[in-house]
Amino acid sequence: MSMLAASSGDVGWWGLAASLLMVAGVGVLSWRAKLRLERDLVVAVARSLAQLLAVGAALGLIVDQDTWSGWSFVWVAAMVVFASVTVSRRAPQLPGVLTIAFAAIGLSAVLGLGLLFVVGIFPVEGRTVVPLAGMVVGNSLAAGVVAVRRLVDAVAERRADLEARLALGLPWPDAARPLVRNVLRLAIAPDVERIKALGIVVLPGAMTGLILAGVNPLDAVRVQLAMMYVILGAVATTTTVVALLGTRHLFTPDHRLRPLARSTQDEG
Repeated sequence: MSMLAASSGDVGWWGLAASLLMVAGVGVLSWRAKLRLERDLVVAVARSLAQLLAVGAALGLIVDQDTWSGWSFVWVAAMVVFASVTVSRRAPQLPGVLTIAFAAIGLSAVLGLGLLFVVGIFPVEGRTVVPLAGMVVGNSLAAGVVAVRRLVDAVAERRADLEARLALGLPWPDAARPLVRNVLRLAIAPDVERIKALGIVVLPGAMTGLILAGVNPLDAVRVQLAMMYVILGAVATTTTVVALLGTRHLFTPDHRLRPLARSTQDEG
């Protein structure tokens, strides 16, 4: 293993503390400029430290070769549930959003992990299942929030147009089709652009981590590309399910548009 790989595993507590120097700089900036972000910074650092240390300890048990591999998939199921609840909390304006988010993220996880493991891109082991699921589910969560908010805002902005289409006798699927198409395009496009920038503007975290661990750069690139392509598929799946099921929940059985409040775009 290279010297770089050896050093990458030697981040001690002092090294971790030193990494907070730039965060401290942000705190000073916030204080001097009266941005009032100091408390949020402290909470964010404390939460991330506690949560990731707890996850790291739990993952240590999951990746142990003596641990039943089924626990990895129990963890993945918990991820999907937590992500669905998070979507419903961040974008509650859509009727039935929790069920919609669970269906969308669950399907994305099944398809994404199924491709990665069934085709044999990665072995089915504790050390692979949970980290890969984390990337797929995490990106699906973000896509779900974006899709719900874009759908809610699009309906609020074009309500008069939708009601005019319905008044002309169009069933709700036909009336909403242009809106759904636009929501899908806007929600998926950022990930397409992100993939376009790979290697020129962006060096993804997984690839960088593998290179720091001493993996051959070309091997790291193949792993990263496989993951990015699967993540793009998961994002598209999540967005499509949210848009289609979400649109269905916006109309009554007799093809009338339900009242709906616009999202606040608060990431809270």
